Amino acid sequence: MSMSRMERLVVIGGDAAGMSAASQARRMRGPDELEIVAFERGHFSSYSACGIPYWVGGDVPERERLIARSPAEHRERAIDLRMRTEVTEIDVAGGRVRSLDLESGAEEWTSYDKLVIATGARPIRPDLPGVDAPGVHGVQTLDDGQALLDTLATTEGRRAVVVGAGYIGVEMAEALINRGYEVTVVNRGKEPMSTLDPDMGRLVHTAMENLGVTMVNDAEITKLLTGDAGRVRAVATKDAEYPADVVVLGIGVRPETTLARAAGLPLGDHGGLLTDLAMRVRGHENIWAGGDCVEVLDLISGRERHIALGTHANKHGQVIGSNVGGGYATFPGVVGTAVSKVCDLEIARTGLREKDAHRAGLRFEAVTIESTSRAGYYPDADLMTVKMLAERRTGRLLGVQIVGGEGAAKRVDIAAVALTAGMTVEQMTSLDLGYAPPFSPVWDPILVAARKAVTAVRKNSG
Repeated sequence: MSMSRMERLVVIGGDAAGMSAASQARRMRGPDELEIVAFERGHFSSYSACGIPYWVGGDVPERERLIARSPAEHRERAIDLRMRTEVTEIDVAGGRVRSLDLESGAEEWTSYDKLVIATGARPIRPDLPGVDAPGVHGVQTLDDGQALLDTLATTEGRRAVVVGAGYIGVEMAEALINRGYEVTVVNRGKEPMSTLDPDMGRLVHTAMENLGVTMVNDAEITKLLTGDAGRVRAVATKDAEYPADVVVLGIGVRPETTLARAAGLPLGDHGGLLTDLAMRVRGHENIWAGGDCVEVLDLISGRERHIALGTHANKHGQVIGSNVGGGYATFPGVVGTAVSKVCDLEIARTGLREKDAHRAGLRFEAVTIESTSRAGYYPDADLMTVKMLAERRTGRLLGVQIVGGEGAAKRVDIAAVALTAGMTVEQMTSLDLGYAPPFSPVWDPILVAARKAVTAVRKNSG
């Protein structure tokens, strides 16, 4: 590279990972040292996809509140962000990308010295008859959220079917109940929230029914039936039909790595890009990747996983931006922490479920306790159930799941720190946690579970 030409960073994807990387690189290197060009195929940049169910449900009054930084704000910081422009090809050998302006249809090639791939994830759309009919929606981007709200505003019927009962499915079911819809959730698993063990998912099931949601578990969708003008009118399983004026797909997401695959970049078992600890695409000196399009290391099982979460995407972006900007940073991996809620029921998990531990070849003890969020005599003390997994013999903490009332979910952060630090359940019993009656019982529920786990490990490790 001749010194006369300024170095150019090209970013594919204008949301959390991509724009965090661009912003961090810009902080480290001024516009006279590094040119930054970013491409985003949608209408919005730097937004919270996690907030979409709360916007659809009416908790967040307007879309703009979900946008952290507009395209204009990025451009003010000397980031050439090109909206409604889709990258259609990565030419690795030539060090360039081909882009398509979705409004004008114009195509052009842009060369790069450094490339960041932050193409995100796409909702899983089962290959079934009727899945592309009007009235069937995925909710991954602000464009998707807007399209769903437009359908809700123009549809006369009030029956909704949500397909899938993971985070998005559960949150969208509540959002639609809040909008006055009759909601049926069709779920392939034994219980909702397959990120929990079924005994904990059962608690979520009960809460959803109490909210007025009809739960159909152990059911696989076979087709979507259409009526007037080709619009969706029902969802069919092997055994039944569920009338629907609107259908929301909450089956989960896959890494959006079509471009990366076509360019011959390395992908993992889950279809996500593989990177090193600096988030550099393996085997490629000048290409980085982050966010929902990559696989990350699970620190407990030692395996690569695909976890689509804004927290990770923003951290990836920071790491990439530091490295692209001439500094140094790494992303060591995750323990798999996630929280959600259904009405007043809080749901949290971190580490391994029972089936993950079996799959990783670990032998473990699982204990479950019931406790309260506050001292039992203090007003509004809510019940919570804590499940804890500990490795046999060593007593190392392997995972925690918590389902309960207010104050339950964020307790999982204690377990996330303990997992990251490699603590045993015995070490956890002496953690100096904050106590006063409005915040917890004298023995915090996490500590009660740890004590029970210590007993189980001792009893079965003789």
